[in-house]
Amino acid sequence: MQYTKPFLEGLYRILYTIRVFETRCIRLYRQGLIRGYFHPYLGEEAIATGACAALEPRDYITSTHRGHGHCIARGADIRRMVAELLGRQTGYCGGRGGSMHIADVSAGNLGANGIVAGGIPIGLGAALGASIKGEDRVTIVFASDGACNNGVFGETINMAGAWRLPLIMLIENNQYAVSTPIETVTREPDLFKRGLGYGLESHMVDGNDVLQVYEQVTDAVEKCRNGDGPVLIEAKTYRQMGHHVNDPGHYMPRDRLEYYEAHDPVSLGREYLIETGSADEAEVAEMEADVERCMDEAVEFAVGSPEPSVERFLQEVASY
Repeated sequence: MQYTKPFLEGLYRILYTIRVFETRCIRLYRQGLIRGYFHPYLGEEAIATGACAALEPRDYITSTHRGHGHCIARGADIRRMVAELLGRQTGYCGGRGGSMHIADVSAGNLGANGIVAGGIPIGLGAALGASIKGEDRVTIVFASDGACNNGVFGETINMAGAWRLPLIMLIENNQYAVSTPIETVTREPDLFKRGLGYGLESHMVDGNDVLQVYEQVTDAVEKCRNGDGPVLIEAKTYRQMGHHVNDPGHYMPRDRLEYYEAHDPVSLGREYLIETGSADEAEVAEMEADVERCMDEAVEFAVGSPEPSVERFLQEVASY
């Protein structure tokens, strides 16, 4: 594929925004402003960025407990995202969802999910609904490697395959289910091969390379639109820290972590922009400064937003 400078700029802006968002929100968590769990997407930015760049506005995604990157890549307002993480009324879910339950249906984001594999059947339903209605919509289901050992994973790709649904099962294999290495819970750690057993076209890509992800998902989207879905894609990647903010990740081998840090998705996206997109260092630095300024404004907006009132909470409970 030939890539234009504006396209590569767009990809890098999303990559860098996810990195800055996660890094800054970790700081907010440490300050006690974010309650509950917080699962950073650090090291996996290229998957959401490349995949969502291949979609049209009419398409759907379903997310995971590690869903901030998906949300940003799907075009979310980071001000409302930070507000949601801080439990503020101006957040996407009015401060009720927090880190693991952000959703923006108007943008095709059917939501993050605190239940492992919880988003998989939701994505199946979205793809089935589009098929029944004759709508030209593709659904990407983001799923963790841990979710692949949940029964609903096999049920979903089997049903999607039998009905030729416009669904892309995108496995973000960061190689750990919390602290459990993937190779200790399955005899075959290359998870894309599971799709082959169900008759699905299945591929594996470098999940740290945004252009590899984009190209593979673009091809899968085209197949789904043409009635040749579903497609399963495994994106191999690695977390750059523990499972959540309070997990030091001591179980992660240092040499393996250093290998993936040297193949950092944000740094690689920056290289593409400079070497392929012919951007100079000053232009890139200006973009990075603008992203950081937007993040400053998002934090200021969220911190200054009100918490949901008790009266509103009682009204919401009564409405159910």
